[in-house]
Amino acid sequence: MRLPDLAAALNVPAHDLPSVEVRGVTHNAAWVQPGFLFVAIRGARFDGHHFLGEARARGAVAALGEGLPEGVSSPLPYLTVRDARAALADAAAALAGHPSRRLRVVGVTGTDGKTTTSWLTRHLLRAAGLPTGLLSTVGYELPDGVLRHFPAHFTTPEAPQVQAALREMLDAGGRAAVLEASSHALALDRVRGVDWDVAVWTHLSREHLDFHGTMENYFAEKRKLVERARFAVLNADDPWTERLTGLAPAGTTYSAEGGEADWQASGTLERATGLHFRVTSPLGEFGAVLPMIGRFNVANALAGMAAAAHLGATVPHLVEGLSTFRGVPGRMELVPGTEGDPRVIVDFAHTPPSLEKALSTLRATTNGRLWVLIGSAGGPRDPGKRAPLGEVATRLADHVVFTEEDHRDTPLDDILREMERGAREAGRDNFTSIGDRREAIRHVIRAAAPGDTVLLAGKGPEDTLERDTGTLPWDEVGEARAALAARHES
Repeated sequence: MRLPDLAAALNVPAHDLPSVEVRGVTHNAAWVQPGFLFVAIRGARFDGHHFLGEARARGAVAALGEGLPEGVSSPLPYLTVRDARAALADAAAALAGHPSRRLRVVGVTGTDGKTTTSWLTRHLLRAAGLPTGLLSTVGYELPDGVLRHFPAHFTTPEAPQVQAALREMLDAGGRAAVLEASSHALALDRVRGVDWDVAVWTHLSREHLDFHGTMENYFAEKRKLVERARFAVLNADDPWTERLTGLAPAGTTYSAEGGEADWQASGTLERATGLHFRVTSPLGEFGAVLPMIGRFNVANALAGMAAAAHLGATVPHLVEGLSTFRGVPGRMELVPGTEGDPRVIVDFAHTPPSLEKALSTLRATTNGRLWVLIGSAGGPRDPGKRAPLGEVATRLADHVVFTEEDHRDTPLDDILREMERGAREAGRDNFTSIGDRREAIRHVIRAAAPGDTVLLAGKGPEDTLERDTGTLPWDEVGEARAALAARHES
């Protein structure tokens, strides 16, 4: 796209702009490639305008920002906009050819359940014969089903990566896409420019208050997805839902807890083959089997079915799709062992509500002792959840190991003490702290007896472990397998 044409698409005056070809856009000077537009964003720590020279040296053909700071000149043609982040997203969508306009796009938001619901919805749409791509915390998929990873460590990548992934999905024959939409992505306009057909709302609880400040602010950012979609799928069991009703032009509701809703589940049983339940829906009543553990996954299944049904899935598609769903990597993922080993589960649970759900689920399905290994992130992440994590873990598990989880520049001992404080204030002493996560995993798996269940919580499918000394490659399932193997060698 020529620079004057891109400027016109952004509603920026195009006079006196050179007719150069713009091949991409980024706000990170280190990511600039020849032919790129560089977006200078003023952040809390850095002002992108200080990197205009680097962007030019790397081949940028133009720059965009909210106005040059006093005393700063641009070595590149400069476009002035009111909101640089919004312009970054709009430029990315325009350069990618607005791919979401030619896809049926489902967005999933909420504190817990986003990833499972996204993967379920993708699976159900494929079962209905709709080639579907996926963008989630675990990675992104084209309709070929091959999981790919972004290099950036974001719940949702930045706008150029989002638009590029959607373009890839479309070019690969995709007709639909399912995207997780985090509060950060919505607040920072990373998913601006996405044309949403369906918004799915799972659940809202305390999280990311270091960024949003208050629950009201957190809710306001999440709500944007519902406001921007043509159809909403809302959880009738979540008290925040009553403030979402009517924001989308049309919608439906679901309930796994016996509430009034269009999609309801009843008679839920947890068996060795998974979750068995009856569904009452606008499509009729039918039985369903979901090969997962955890009653809370019934709500995720209802949300996915409601979204898929809106895009054309029928009851046979839904029943077959649920029965063949293989789960999400790192989400209640069973680590294969041998006879005499404890049952080891890897799960992403890292908030007090999600940890409580995971432990309650495992308590109901184990005859032995229940162990949990849990940490809490450092850096700017919300420190208010550390003590509650300690309380939940020690209340619901028989034995608890507190350990590291991306402590970054926060002293690990400070994080461990906060979790210990939450346990002690609840009158619990069934815990120990082992700072090194690998050592902690080996300890808990070695200490557990046959018939016990061990939950490794917090990391799930993440492939890095962030310490103050640097970022390490990480594979939680691989670490668990190594610990099980070491158990037999000892």
